[in-house]
Amino acid sequence: MTPQGEFARIAADDGRAALVSVVAGGQSGAKLLVQTDGTTSGGLGDAELDREAIAAAEELMWAERSELREVGAVSLFVDVTAPAPRLVVFGAVDYAAALCRLARAAAWLPYVCDPRSQFATPARFPEAEEVIAAWPEEAFARIGGIDRATYIAVLTHDPKLDDAALEIALRSEAPYIGAMGSRRAQAKRRERLNALGVTDEEQARIAAPIGLDLGGLTSEETALSIMAEVVAARHGRAGGMLSASGGRIHEVRT
Repeated sequence: MTPQGEFARIAADDGRAALVSVVAGGQSGAKLLVQTDGTTSGGLGDAELDREAIAAAEELMWAERSELREVGAVSLFVDVTAPAPRLVVFGAVDYAAALCRLARAAAWLPYVCDPRSQFATPARFPEAEEVIAAWPEEAFARIGGIDRATYIAVLTHDPKLDDAALEIALRSEAPYIGAMGSRRAQAKRRERLNALGVTDEEQARIAAPIGLDLGGLTSEETALSIMAEVVAARHGRAGGMLSASGGRIHEVRT
């Protein structure tokens, strides 16, 4: 199968890959397919150009955007296909149900995980892609592990579950890890995680208290603040008010 045909198949299967094409200079029309496991097919006619193309593809397939790149006198178009990002919610609580509804509305894939099978039921979370009644290690395994498009929200307030989920998440490539809890609860959590060997530097990755400061009180408003922070993290934004920001509202990429 040609690189272009394989790319089309991956896209149809809702997978992730990047197809790099020479659009000007060099061997015009040459194509190189790059997959998440590092597998490549095709080529651009020059080993150094291939290396540059692979680096661009690996960056952009996780940034989830297609882009024109200039490599010397050669113009490359990196075409990316990617599945919807995943939001893994630990804790079968009311906030989780509201968060699943918002995630679905934003075209994300929400998962709810909680070892308490009496609470972790599909009937309570109809918007979830899957409800997993299991401890974090098994839950992460059942969704295929944690990649750079897996965002994690820990909502349980149960130290046994919180700590188990965070210990795994903090040693993964997850781009966002948020956790509920008051300042006092966070301090106690920090001590517990330190005792498990998780460093303060690793814990600095936790967004806690989770969510943007919207002043929300209800489950729906709290879920909105969490989803807003997750979306901001995905796009590399701080999540402040647009009226107070400078520059373009929407980043323009060529």
